[in-house]
Amino acid sequence: MWHEENNELVKEYQFQDFLQAFGFLTQVAMLSEKHNHHPHITNVYNKVTLRLSTHDAGNVVTPKDHQLAADIDKLAFVVYMI
Repeated sequence: MWHEENNELVKEYQFQDFLQAFGFLTQVAMLSEKHNHHPHITNVYNKVTLRLSTHDAGNVVTPKDHQLAADIDKLAFVVYMI
């Protein structure tokens, strides 16, 4: 579940291995380009942490962040069933 922390939406995903995590990140990158909104990404082996905030609005959480978060969750569920 996404949660708000320090003016960011934050969520950690865990995958079976590094390749699956990296594949997810590749798809998140393409989705982010479509949204023209890009997360802060941390990846350590099979764990991916995403942080969203809107820089143009002063680095706070906006509807733009919530929409991208929802679309990332759809991607994670449809492709990876998580």
